[in-house]
Amino acid sequence: MPKNGSTHSTGPFRERVCLVGARVRSDRSVWSLEDTVDELAELARAAGANPVAQVTQHLQKPSPTYLGSGKLEELKEIIHLHRVQTAIFDDELMPSQQRALEDLLKVKVIDRTALILDVFAQRARTREGQLQIELAQTEYLLPRLAGQWSHLERLGGGVGTRGPGETQIETDRRLVRSRLSRVKKEIERVRSQRDQQRRRRTRDAFTVSLVGYTNAGKSALFNRLTSGDVRSRDRLFETLDTTTRRLFLHSGTKAALSDTVGFIHKLPPILVAAFRATLEEAHEADLLLHVVDVSSHYASEQAQVVEEVLDEMGLSETPRILVLNKWDLVASSPDTEESDSLSRALLPEDGAAVLTSAIEGWGIEQLRDEIDSQLNLLRVEAGTVSVAG
Repeated sequence: MPKNGSTHSTGPFRERVCLVGARVRSDRSVWSLEDTVDELAELARAAGANPVAQVTQHLQKPSPTYLGSGKLEELKEIIHLHRVQTAIFDDELMPSQQRALEDLLKVKVIDRTALILDVFAQRARTREGQLQIELAQTEYLLPRLAGQWSHLERLGGGVGTRGPGETQIETDRRLVRSRLSRVKKEIERVRSQRDQQRRRRTRDAFTVSLVGYTNAGKSALFNRLTSGDVRSRDRLFETLDTTTRRLFLHSGTKAALSDTVGFIHKLPPILVAAFRATLEEAHEADLLLHVVDVSSHYASEQAQVVEEVLDEMGLSETPRILVLNKWDLVASSPDTEESDSLSRALLPEDGAAVLTSAIEGWGIEQLRDEIDSQLNLLRVEAGTVSVAG
């Protein structure tokens, strides 16, 4: 995608958007500004939008209007030239910033968090996943009510519920808080049911969870290892809802494998909190399979994002296997010298790595054997009675 200009149009009937990114020079992120905006473009396409232009800027210090005044004028011209309907900003905007930008640009303005929420809303299939999205969207909306009237569904309101002199914004906030309370209660009810099911399913069995960057191929690996039927497509956040199946190992060790939601660079905390139930599968795991799309130019950076999120979740000490997936996109055969050097580059000091291609079936039995070996080591270290059966 050309910088500060147009990009290839993917469809005349999709919402035309301009991508906007800024980086303060003191930011020492391993991700370049161009990398993050490229990912923003993939997110926009996943949401059904058509990125037709982008504007980026390196700043000496943060700007209250996100971009400098000159770059904002350039953005206005690009929006007019390319008939842009929506400007998507690569960072979460403060409510005041969003309103000011909409007044200036005269188009809809959304940020990275709102875009990810939109993608999640399209992908959620189970009732729990849909509730988690509703919770995150509602919490995102609450601080953004000032200055804009959204015709919200009247949840639990009615005659006698409004106080004297209550303003429209106060009404909005009360309705949103009522909605939050209702959604949280329903999530807890669904969560309790799921926890009961999980305890029955994993009784006397080890638990293994797939974790990784979005679109790393976790669901395809899950299907290979379990003969499962999880939807697997080459799209960001294709799988949001946790799925667990029996994992058959050659030693007869009982194990259950769970597929979990993928991580992403700049994953908003509001989404981590909302998907607590999904991520709890990783918390309960005896062993993690960290799946990396080894064909990605950003494989190392994506692996680092996942490790950072796992560390924030308190899972830095959980045993794991590094799974370098999509090897078919890198080489015609997994037995190459390049595979060894790549493994060394990505492999943690005390970890184990397996090269796989879920599409071609490469490395699946080796991965199964490595899982078996790791679980047996855990059993010996814990001094537990064999759970084979």
